[in-house]
Formats: sequence, C-alpha cells, structure tokens
Amino acid sequence: MDEMKYELLTELTSRLEADLLESYLEANGIDVELFQESVGHNVYPVTVDMLGRVQVFVPKEKMKKAQKLLEKFTP
Repeated sequence: MDEMKYELLTELTSRLEADLLESYLEANGIDVELFQESVGHNVYPVTVDMLGRVQVFVPKEKMKKAQKLLEKFTP
C-alpha cells in the first residue's frame, strides 16, 4: 500500500481563510490540498459540528517550512 504523501497542517473554520492560506503557501513554493465536507461549502456555509471546517494538507517533506509560514500567517 502506498504511503501517504501529504500531512494535515491545520484545520480552519472558514473556506475564505483556507483559500487565503492556500495562496500564501503556494506563493512560497508549497503545494496545498484542501478538504471540506460538501455541505459546508455552499452559499450559506455551515459551521455546526465541524461541517464547515476545512483541512489543509501539505506534502510531508515541506511540513516544517509550512508550519513556519503558518506561524507568520496566523496572528
């Protein structure tokens, strides 16, 4: 079985914030994969019981760099 190549960097409660983080990381050379339950991603976002949460995954080999960038991104 193939080993997972991506690791969970963080979970956010806003798709907008996740999209901004994705752009920031990609501008710094880190690929990003976002995962969100489909019910949480619509015109009226749902944030009840983790449905609106967005998981941000990055490649394992770039995790340390991504964590440092995340610290600068998050006040």
